[in-house]
Amino acid sequence: MSARIQVVLFGPEGRGSFNEAGHAGAVRARDAGHDVAVAWIADPEPQARAAAVLSLCESEPDLVVAHGGQGDYPVAVAAARHPLRRFVVTQGSVLSANTASYTVLQEQSAFLAGVLTATDSRTGVVAHLSGEKVRPGLKGRAAFLHGVRSATPGVTALTTFCGNQHDPDLAARAVTAQARAGADIVFAMIDGGRDGAIAACRASGMRQIGNVLDWTRRDPEVFLASAVADSGLCVERAITDFARDRIAWGTARAFGLETPAAVRLAPGRDVSQAARVALDHWSQRLLDGGVAVDEDYAGPEFQTGGIPAVA
Repeated sequence: MSARIQVVLFGPEGRGSFNEAGHAGAVRARDAGHDVAVAWIADPEPQARAAAVLSLCESEPDLVVAHGGQGDYPVAVAAARHPLRRFVVTQGSVLSANTASYTVLQEQSAFLAGVLTATDSRTGVVAHLSGEKVRPGLKGRAAFLHGVRSATPGVTALTTFCGNQHDPDLAARAVTAQARAGADIVFAMIDGGRDGAIAACRASGMRQIGNVLDWTRRDPEVFLASAVADSGLCVERAITDFARDRIAWGTARAFGLETPAAVRLAPGRDVSQAARVALDHWSQRLLDGGVAVDEDYAGPEFQTGGIPAVA
């Protein structure tokens, strides 16, 4: 009898590339013969998410895979309540005797997104946008700003968390404000709110760098590049490793640029030759350990309703 796997996705059902990647990983695992169920938790409140995960545990799955850093708190609660049950959080940081983390190093492709924006910006002002201040998003922001500074010191970088990964209106307002402040390229680490960021880019003429999936294939007019970090691989690998009894509980497993199917900077057709050279240089430095990507940023944030604060 195969193990029963419960995959948990946070956000409105069917919304966002991050959840699309996670769902695709679950489907691949199911197609490989694993017993995988998928549940969506739309409520953004941490306590509600924890209650929903606890409810899913009542059906006694052998493994719960919570997709995304939003799963850290609910899994911490559920793992303490159910010490004999096993949990994996993708892009998470909660580690204990019955939990593990599987992560793609989004910060590596985010760093390269910073290199690209700084090299190809015509205005000397670039931008970062994300939704909720979960740990993966904060690390991605720090890495992007580090890439900007490394490639072209002196470039102005605006950074904004609009408050919700899945709200197109919030994303659109933030990108519009960044464009009015002079930014011509935005690195948008956003999920269900992506449509709002795309619409604002179209209206302002701003170019966008996407994340998770290769957005240059979907909308090459808007997307200059995409910081690919296919987190669905983590869902699939965690399920496969669990079935083979290969998960080291209490530890984190990471996939980076050495696994291009998981992590890479996918350039679009309009990326300059200078940027391509810079990307090759900095990619190699990341691979050989010549640069340690920043994980934290303590500087100012762009206030979308007033005078900009800059990184």
